[in-house]
Amino acid sequence: MGETVIEKIIRNNVGHAVKPGDIVTVNVDRVMIHDIFIPFVADKFEEMGFKKLWDPDKVVLIYDHLVPASQLDDTRHFHTGDAFAEKYGMKNVHRSDGICHQLMTEAGYVKPGNIVFGTDSHTTTYGCVGAFSSGIGYTEMASILGTGTMWIKVPETIKVVIEGELPENVMSKDVILRLIGDLGADGATYRALEFTGSAVKNMSVASRMTMSNMAIEAGAKCALFTPDEKTAEYCEIELNDFQKSLVGDEDAKYIKTVTYRAEDLVPVMACPSQVDKIRDVSTLEGTEIDQVFIGSCTNGRLEDLAAAAEVLKGKKVADYVKLIVTPASRKIYRQAIELGILDTLAEAGAMITHPGCGLCCGRAGGILTDGESVVATNNRNFLGRMGTSKVEIYLASPKTAAACAIAGKIVSPK
Repeated sequence: MGETVIEKIIRNNVGHAVKPGDIVTVNVDRVMIHDIFIPFVADKFEEMGFKKLWDPDKVVLIYDHLVPASQLDDTRHFHTGDAFAEKYGMKNVHRSDGICHQLMTEAGYVKPGNIVFGTDSHTTTYGCVGAFSSGIGYTEMASILGTGTMWIKVPETIKVVIEGELPENVMSKDVILRLIGDLGADGATYRALEFTGSAVKNMSVASRMTMSNMAIEAGAKCALFTPDEKTAEYCEIELNDFQKSLVGDEDAKYIKTVTYRAEDLVPVMACPSQVDKIRDVSTLEGTEIDQVFIGSCTNGRLEDLAAAAEVLKGKKVADYVKLIVTPASRKIYRQAIELGILDTLAEAGAMITHPGCGLCCGRAGGILTDGESVVATNNRNFLGRMGTSKVEIYLASPKTAAACAIAGKIVSPK
C-alpha cells in the first residue's frame, strides 16, 4: 500500500511505517511560541520541573500579536519572554520582525519534511514547504520544550486536486475559501489536506502559504504541498531524496478526493460571521463597507501587496472608507518600498502599518464598532474578531479587497 505525504513524513521521523489512527511519539524539529502564550508556557514549563530546554536552538520566540503594545498588560508578555529566553539560552527571538507564520519559513526555521509545532492554530501554514506543522496549547508546548518529543495520532488525508489555470482575478485565497465552503468548518477535522494538480504546481510558495494557513478553518490538522524547485529556491536549499519523495503515492489511501477545474473558480467571500459561509462576490455587489484591511499571515506577502497595488494604481480609496495595509514582515515591508508598491498604495490613500498581526486579532490598528463592515484578507471573521460583536467581516483576496476599497462597497475585481 502506498503512502500519503503526511504518512511519509511521520514514517521518516519515527523510523517505521504508520497508518491513520496510529498513536506515535515524534521527535520535534522546531517549535514556535508567540508573545500571547509565552507567559503561560514559561509558567507551565517550570511547574513541570524542567531545568533546561531540550535544544535552545530549536525554539523560536516571536513577538507579533502585541507589537506595538496597545494595552497595559502587553509589556508583561515581553518582559516574561525576554527573561525566559535569557534564562534558558534562547537565541532565536524576534521582537518586531513580523508575523510568526511568515517568519518561520522566511527566516529558514522550517524545511521540507520537518515536524513543527507552534502555539497558534495557523501553524498549519508551514505545510506550504512540505512540513508537518500544527498548532498546540501551552501545556503541550511546555512538555516539548523539556523533552523534544510530542505524541500525535496519524491523521487521515483528504486529497485536493486543482487542475488547469486560474482566471486572472482569482487568487489562491479564493481557492481555499471555496474549499472551506465545500468541506464546511469541521469537514477536515483532524485530517491532513494534501494539495496537488497542475494549478497547484503553478502556484508560488506565497500562494501555497495562503492555502495551508487557512486549512485550519476547515478543521485540518495540517495541509501539505509537495516540495519542488520553487520550494527549494524559497528555502535556499537543494532538496534531498527524502524531500523529493514527499508526494502522495498513486495507491495511497485517501478518505476523500476533492477535484476542481481552475477555470471554473471565481472570486468569492466568506460572509459574516462564518468562515465557511462562502458566496460569489458577484452576488454581494453593492454592499456598503466602512473599511478594508490587506495584510495578516494569510495575505500580507509581497505578491499580495503587489496585487492590491496593481488594482489601486492611479486610483483613490473611496471617501469615508479606510484602507489599512499591514505587511507580514519587515523584509516584505522593505521589499515593497524598494519596488514602489508602498508608494502606490499610499498615493491611493492607504494607511500602512508596522509589520505584525494588528487588526487581524483585533488588538490594534483599526478596530471597528457596531454597524460597521470591513472587507479583510485575513483568515477569520468570527464575531468580535475586529471590534465589537456587531461588526460585519467579509473575507476576500487582496485583489477583491483593493477593488472594494476603490468602490466603497463590495465589487468584483475587474
